[in-house]
Amino acid sequence: MNESLLRELVPAVIGLLLRRGADFAAAEDAVQDALVEAVRVWPDSPPQDPKGWLVTVAWRKFLDAARADSSRRHREVRVEGEPMPGPGEAADDTLRLYFLCAHPSLTPASAVALTLRAVGGLTTRQIARAYLVPEATMAQRISRAKRTVSGAQFNQPGNVATVLRVLYLVFNEGYSGDVDLVAEAIRLTRQLAARTKHEEVAGLLALMLLHHARRPARTGPDGRLVPLAEQDRSRWNTRLIAEGVDVLQKALTRDRLGEFQAQAAIAALHADAQAAEETDWVQIVEWYDELVRLTDSPVARLNRAVAVGEADGPRAGLAALAELDPALPRHTAAAAYLHERDGDPVTAARLYAEAARSASNLPERDHLTRQAARLNAQLRS
Repeated sequence: MNESLLRELVPAVIGLLLRRGADFAAAEDAVQDALVEAVRVWPDSPPQDPKGWLVTVAWRKFLDAARADSSRRHREVRVEGEPMPGPGEAADDTLRLYFLCAHPSLTPASAVALTLRAVGGLTTRQIARAYLVPEATMAQRISRAKRTVSGAQFNQPGNVATVLRVLYLVFNEGYSGDVDLVAEAIRLTRQLAARTKHEEVAGLLALMLLHHARRPARTGPDGRLVPLAEQDRSRWNTRLIAEGVDVLQKALTRDRLGEFQAQAAIAALHADAQAAEETDWVQIVEWYDELVRLTDSPVARLNRAVAVGEADGPRAGLAALAELDPALPRHTAAAAYLHERDGDPVTAARLYAEAARSASNLPERDHLTRQAARLNAQLRS
């Protein structure tokens, strides 16, 4: 059975049920029940029209639930006689479903979970495993999210920027559990890009592709984190890089620069360098200037300081870093790196050790600890 096809069909089927009068929670539940039925039936009796089969079964599941609820009896009579919308509406339905799942009334965590369930077609168990939380916890989160958006108008325009934030959150979650959330985020962003010509959707897709292209080189055989400058670039996926650069270039021609396009441009410059020493740091600083102008993000300013240290020397980088809040995540690690490049291993070792103690994840902590140990060993020798 083609599970990827099933997941591709989910948003369109939910959208069709919503147009027939189902509220969001009921429609999503009915489609999930239809998916369970498909898993049971399709291996032995695959349908000629998978989407039509899912629509028919999901609508039947919805009506069965509606009949069991006396408060919905009137609506059942009203919607049962309405014609099914034509196929031309399906693309709009999918796009609107993205907007609905990224509704501003939802918390980011709830919006991510609901998007993965309703647009991505993942089961609650798969999402829970990906986020390393109990299935019951994730089920409650999704149920609350569905109740929150059930009263929202399905035909109202949504905010593309909010949808992109949700997809970016999915992408940044990594590879935990039995679902590769990076691959899932790319799949969903491709789907969104096919339905809208928004340049920032293209920018986010390009950014994802360019970052994902480096995935095979990010860790060593022992699972240790490998910094960008030390990565084996022959292991980078050149096909994804070429695609990402092409998507980015087409987006930039529209002359409506946004933060994801700027981030993708920085990633493209890294990908273009055959070796770390060939990196065009001057142009990277220029793109960080654009990113800071667009977002005024402290994180962008921090990354810019490191880039300035590469382009103009470590002391220039340290001067740029001194203008930022030392409490920023990775501020201490950046200072350690720049001090090492400036020929001050004593300060660098101390700062690496300090940064390791506040690292947000184990691979990063291990990397910073090793950096401190390396410099301390050099100082003792």
